[in-house]
Amino acid sequence: MRNIKVLAVTALLASLSACYAVQLPGAAPARPDRPSDPVGDRAVRAGGDLVMGLSAEPDRLDPTTSSSLYTRYVMNSICEKLYDIDATGELVPQLATALPEVSDDGLTVTIPVRDDVRFADGTDFDAAAVRTTLQRNLTKKDSTRKSELGPVSSIEAPSSDRVVITYETPFAPLAASLADRAGMVLSPTALEELGDDFGDRPTCVGPFKFVERVPQTSIRVEKDPLYYAADEVRLSTITYRIMADANIRAANLRSGDIQVADSISTQDVDALVEERGIGLLQTGSLGYQAMTVNVGNVDGAGEPPGRIDTPLASDPRVRLALAHAVDRDALVNSVFNNWYEPACSPISPDSPYATQESDACLPYDPERSKQLLAEAGVDVPFPISVKTSNTSEALRLAQALQAAVAPAGFALTIEPVEYSTLLDEQSAGDFDAILLGWSGRIDPHGNMFSFLSTGGGNNYAGYSSEKVDTLLSQAAQSTDTGTRARTYARVVERVREDNPIIYLYRVRNLAAYTDTIGGAEVYPDGVVRLSRAAFLDDGGR
Repeated sequence: MRNIKVLAVTALLASLSACYAVQLPGAAPARPDRPSDPVGDRAVRAGGDLVMGLSAEPDRLDPTTSSSLYTRYVMNSICEKLYDIDATGELVPQLATALPEVSDDGLTVTIPVRDDVRFADGTDFDAAAVRTTLQRNLTKKDSTRKSELGPVSSIEAPSSDRVVITYETPFAPLAASLADRAGMVLSPTALEELGDDFGDRPTCVGPFKFVERVPQTSIRVEKDPLYYAADEVRLSTITYRIMADANIRAANLRSGDIQVADSISTQDVDALVEERGIGLLQTGSLGYQAMTVNVGNVDGAGEPPGRIDTPLASDPRVRLALAHAVDRDALVNSVFNNWYEPACSPISPDSPYATQESDACLPYDPERSKQLLAEAGVDVPFPISVKTSNTSEALRLAQALQAAVAPAGFALTIEPVEYSTLLDEQSAGDFDAILLGWSGRIDPHGNMFSFLSTGGGNNYAGYSSEKVDTLLSQAAQSTDTGTRARTYARVVERVREDNPIIYLYRVRNLAAYTDTIGGAEVYPDGVVRLSRAAFLDDGGR
């Protein structure tokens, strides 16, 4: 079976190579955001099993350790957070009852929480449960949430409806961090019973509760009658069916076998949305897609960096040459039909923290690349092994990148890997360079600190810079947007000298649905939300 897969991938790469041609960049058409298809006053049916075609298998369903966007889709339906964002990207309370109260010195943060909630296993939700979850995020050895919570001194629950977090230094991004996995509150009863195996039977507060997972096939959740707003939940179940092939997702959408599909291919989306009975949700993205270079990840992400004695890892001139070899505009046009946008940093141009520095890209300059490679004293074409997901769109990008950087003196070898395995290899540091991205957070801290700070839980590059560490900490301590933006601009400039991450493009979040349903949503954080979706009473078509 493995040989068959290898042959299939080889054939696909060959076909992509044969058809690839760099197109000249052109202005992308205006694409207004459409984050939801509200039910409005349309009649809906109670119950029903909604099926979503999921473009990759989630990793473990444990908010403390997971790193996959697709896990967030599932967790969003079963694990509510202290805070969430709305369709415009504004923070709103969810299991908290108001935004945090911060002391004048910024060192004490008080979060009021609900007192009318139960977990799916019947356990009462209270401040002590919140404290238990946050402590787990801080202390679990393989937690990827620790750096998202900042320099915590202590967490207390002085009453059932108040959590008090004390900090060593002020930490402005806390509420934004608690609007994602760090803020998902886990049942203390389930944690005591399951421990490290919590992800096998995740139990939280949510409109749905976990039922079963069939590896590489599907995940099913069902409506939770204990949910505090159960009267607002219309569906009986949601089945997340794993469908890595974009053509298969589109075919199942057309046939009505699934009602929602994420990550619609930019090669198919224009034709798909012209079909009767198909709608498109779309928003810009807070995240980025990039090439991460392994400069020191020898013992796994989050561990102290080591030394890798290759020119790519040890000589920043080689990485700078690679950054200058990328024509982002041409790539976006050629590979994604201008649906996506070039990305030059981890900060979205739509962010209030965007600056001229974060919006600017290193210029495409293959002659400068060749000059830098000559200064580094390496043979050309310089070989780089690049790992990527084995989906057709990811391979199309890799093949285009391979062709695009060749004139600058690079010879890329593409290694396609199944997505969940790719995540494991990224964490372990089992790569020279890897093509993956991040779905994005509303605060730049969530897009930068964990990836770029020494020992950060998502620092897959194994990057370490005292200057970057200092600047990132300074940015997190300030509550002034302008001050933080200027500090992040300095981080971007320094990282652009070292290039442990070469930022490539920013997706549009594209999710398609059939007109048999209403209420599906997709927000700029990339998460498809289905908790308030419903089948329409007239059947749509």
